Amino acid sequence: MEWRRSGEWKWLWLAVSAFVMAAPDGLVSAGNVTYDGRSLIINGQRRVLFSGSIHYPRSTPDMWPSLIWKAKQGGIDVIQTYVFWNLHEPQRGQYVFSGRADILRFIKEVQAQGLYVCLRIGPFIQSEWNYGGLPFWLRDIPGIVYRSDNEPFKNEMQRFTTKIVNLMKANKLYASQGGPIILSQIENEYQTIERAFGEKGPAYVRWAAAMAVGLQTGVPWLMCKQNDAPDPVINSCNGMRCGETFEGPNSPNKPSLWTEDWPSFLQTYGDEPYLRSAEDIAYHAALFVAKNGSYINYYMYHGGTNFGRTSAAYMITGYYDQAPLDEYGLLRQPKWSHLKELHAAVKSVSLPLLYGASSTFPLGDYGQAFVFSGPSQQCAAFLLNNNTVDYESVIFRNVSYSLPPKSISILQDCWKEIFNTGKVSKKSNTRTYTTSIKFNSTQRWKLFKEPIIQYDSTKLRANELLEQTSTTKDRSDYLWYTLRFKQSQPKAKSDLNVYTHGHQVHAFVNGIYVASAHGSHRNTMYSLQTTVPLVQGTNNVSLLSVMVGLPDSGAFLERRFSGLRRVSIQGTDFTKYQWGYQVGLLGEEQQIYTAASSIRLQWGMYGSSGSQPLTWYKTTFDAPAGNDPLALNMNSMGKGEIWVNGQSIGRYWISFRTQQGNPSQSWYHVPRSFLRPKGNLLIILEEQTGDPLGITLDIVTADGQS
Repeated sequence: MEWRRSGEWKWLWLAVSAFVMAAPDGLVSAGNVTYDGRSLIINGQRRVLFSGSIHYPRSTPDMWPSLIWKAKQGGIDVIQTYVFWNLHEPQRGQYVFSGRADILRFIKEVQAQGLYVCLRIGPFIQSEWNYGGLPFWLRDIPGIVYRSDNEPFKNEMQRFTTKIVNLMKANKLYASQGGPIILSQIENEYQTIERAFGEKGPAYVRWAAAMAVGLQTGVPWLMCKQNDAPDPVINSCNGMRCGETFEGPNSPNKPSLWTEDWPSFLQTYGDEPYLRSAEDIAYHAALFVAKNGSYINYYMYHGGTNFGRTSAAYMITGYYDQAPLDEYGLLRQPKWSHLKELHAAVKSVSLPLLYGASSTFPLGDYGQAFVFSGPSQQCAAFLLNNNTVDYESVIFRNVSYSLPPKSISILQDCWKEIFNTGKVSKKSNTRTYTTSIKFNSTQRWKLFKEPIIQYDSTKLRANELLEQTSTTKDRSDYLWYTLRFKQSQPKAKSDLNVYTHGHQVHAFVNGIYVASAHGSHRNTMYSLQTTVPLVQGTNNVSLLSVMVGLPDSGAFLERRFSGLRRVSIQGTDFTKYQWGYQVGLLGEEQQIYTAASSIRLQWGMYGSSGSQPLTWYKTTFDAPAGNDPLALNMNSMGKGEIWVNGQSIGRYWISFRTQQGNPSQSWYHVPRSFLRPKGNLLIILEEQTGDPLGITLDIVTADGQS
């Protein structure tokens, strides 16, 4: 449509500015949501939107209001979250929607604070979440092939997706019903594996899109990293540099959406954290907007905590701690403030961005100008300096601008610089851990020694090495592989070789610990090689195979093998031998981490002989005063899991050091809502020989919180 009269432009400006320049107060009601080639259209108005990922199960319900409020104060319009299938349906047909799984409460809190929601149903989500969000019971369905044109999988996927959509509809949470959900996503980065399925890959994409659209949510659907997303589903970009890498929508009638702008990156045990600067995040976000992008979601805006056994293979417990809101929900400066300023600047020029004509032209050797003109006299410009080393002085409309290296200046009215991505106004803040409680007294601790399982005590037997997760059904990280054999002569040094796809293995011979070994995220097949003492007569070998999460990505997840693959002792291959198995540990079976079970079991006093492998430790503590976040400093420990008042705060793995010799994670978040004022029960399973006397409970603070 061509507008000619300034009066009409003035009317449009007043109407649009009411939407694009002011955040709604109270309950948000998006109403009708459509799109065109420029942006999402909400209640008839184009919108430029900034979004932030906050995952409800990676924080606690009492944290949600503060996290959402801080996101809103940071200029976020939309909260984006996945839906976690294996959290909500741990057993087929048995649903959980309470506690950290209370997705309705989370979305309603977002709505109450006046923000929108992008609901990424998946239901495969990856997300560094155990099994990519798929429930493990899927693996037992005959003939199933995940994420393919496979009827058993499609039936289950459609059933769960429909369950979630109907739940949202019943609570009137879609924008078409007056609710906050303006976007939904089906599948997740499928194009990265699509070719592995041959002709069944594209067929699955078409089916998934048609199935989702057929659910009639009244809001648009999207597929991320899916250039062949069928109409009307929108294809979107994931990555750190979508302004440079995104090929654009696959139809001129679809807007450019960036569903995952990574302000940091995933971290596995053995890795140092990935540090991305506020300047770099802002530069690429501004570039995406300059190239007609109208929706940017930061993945993650708050990462949170992988409580319990929810993290994927080798993933640390703290998730995207380098996000604008750190693991504890504290502002990470200058990311939070710098992005807030970017959001405000973009929104102040959103009218010409969304309704003006765009043009580009070069500025010197390293520069480029992106100009948006109209309606009426409105004008905005994005001036780019692509020189990574030096400042550049450029002339734009007879005015000189000095642009820092690798930066973009946003000009209001095409002359007034209101923001530059390379000019940061806030200093980096410091997170401080202040010790509140020391657990350094032997009188504080009691211990329970996990029994070493031997062949005679096992009931499950097989003449082969069983695949671990098919045996455990992911009910436990642990599977005992045991065998017994006779030795005619004692040998002080016999070679033991264990080749495995488990994440760690602990070896015991005749009940005595002999060695451990582990793999890594990059090296999933590894070996334990050591010498062991053998006695004359019967010898018992017990190998405890340990998983640290299931894989979360790749084709044919249902075929993945974990656990031991080959075992030899003194040159004799025991791979095809009679093995005895036990799933899990006795402490797990007894739920030793709960108060009732803890009282029933016989605990010993902490001894002076030092720590031993596979030991449970118990103590109690009172909650520190105040409301600041809390974390356990586990630097003196090795590897295991932590429970507070029966709730697991996650796995720890201090002994897995980075190349710089540091633990990937030392502090482990203890949510305030897990605590009582007095007598909190702390249970720790230590697989190795960590020293609990070095553990402290610390208060976490950070400056620059406003």
